[in-house]
Amino acid sequence: MLRYEELLFYAACVCNCWTVCLCVCVCQSVCRKGGGGGGGMGSSWRWHLSRTMRLAMRWCRGPQRGGGCGGNRPWISGRCFEVWSYSKMLLRSLYFNSLTNADTLLDCAFEPVYWIVDNVTRWFGVVFVCLVILLTTSVVVIIYLFVLPTILSTYPLYMIVWHLCYGHWLLVMVVFHYYKATTTAAGSPPKEKTQIPAVSICKKCITPKPPRTHHCSICNQCVLKMDHHCPWLNNCVGHFNHRYFLSFCFYTTLGCVYCSISSKDMFLDAYNTIERYYQTPPPTEPYVESTAHKSIIFLWVLTSSVSVALGALSLWHMILISRGETSVERHINHKETRRLRDIGKVFKNPYHHGTMNNWKLLLGVEKRSHWFTRVLLPSSHPPNGDGILWEFSFSRRDPMAI
Repeated sequence: MLRYEELLFYAACVCNCWTVCLCVCVCQSVCRKGGGGGGGMGSSWRWHLSRTMRLAMRWCRGPQRGGGCGGNRPWISGRCFEVWSYSKMLLRSLYFNSLTNADTLLDCAFEPVYWIVDNVTRWFGVVFVCLVILLTTSVVVIIYLFVLPTILSTYPLYMIVWHLCYGHWLLVMVVFHYYKATTTAAGSPPKEKTQIPAVSICKKCITPKPPRTHHCSICNQCVLKMDHHCPWLNNCVGHFNHRYFLSFCFYTTLGCVYCSISSKDMFLDAYNTIERYYQTPPPTEPYVESTAHKSIIFLWVLTSSVSVALGALSLWHMILISRGETSVERHINHKETRRLRDIGKVFKNPYHHGTMNNWKLLLGVEKRSHWFTRVLLPSSHPPNGDGILWEFSFSRRDPMAI
């Protein structure tokens, strides 16, 4: 499988070879006819062109077997196969190396798709953020207009207090962490030439890459402890906003589950009422009441679907955090585990410090009171470390992926 750069290079080689052959043929023709007059056929450019084409075709046909033309097949296919094999070998010797594998070829084949996805994600990030704000606002408005009055009029006092406190606490946590995850930069290596530990060189930035740093093609920069680029945040998830992203996903899932459970009875009542609209004749009800029913159905369907999808995403990221790896590192570690298994070795994640310690490092919990002040309440405390230097859980001589 050849990349499009290789195809262009091969086409250029073929074109150059034919150009050289034609030039050589012309020179030979001119030298052989150089003693003739200047006004005859020998000096005509048409004669040189026809002579050059005959020599080129003779080169392609090669020698004939048996000395005659009749009954002898030209070996142009064999010559073309030899030219193709030699050109392919020459191309591979110039272009390929030991690092070239199927993944590299696949990345190159899908490079136009990646370019389209990156540009669409970059330009539509603002649209996704506006959509999140619009949907969240619609849920809050429906809760205040239709669900909360029902709770205040039918529920006992202790349930009213619980709903008011728990619902507004979730609202504050969701809004705070979404704002911080969107506006907080994920972090990038310093641009100035400083002595920073590096494990490789970024092919795009041409700068040293610290451990756990990867290049984001959408943001067009290297990101410290990059997890992924989230279009719903229009921002990369990295070292400095990873906690905000996870908290937003977790508290949004809790809020959607809370809204779905709280409005379940109202949803069933609204659904039965909407079904009666299709009876003959339809019931005569006020417009406000039908709007309330449609709003409750929209609320329940939206929060239920988001709670399932976002809950699965939150669970996946919680598993990764418990293992001490990001989404990018999970892919790298999986490949490294298989590679070392084939040679009889065992891969160990150098950034896995135990499940509880991994969570403490991410959430910034240093003492017991921080579980309340930094996890259950809005907090803007920075993460541990600068994202460049990392503590390893074992010796550097053990196999590790970078």
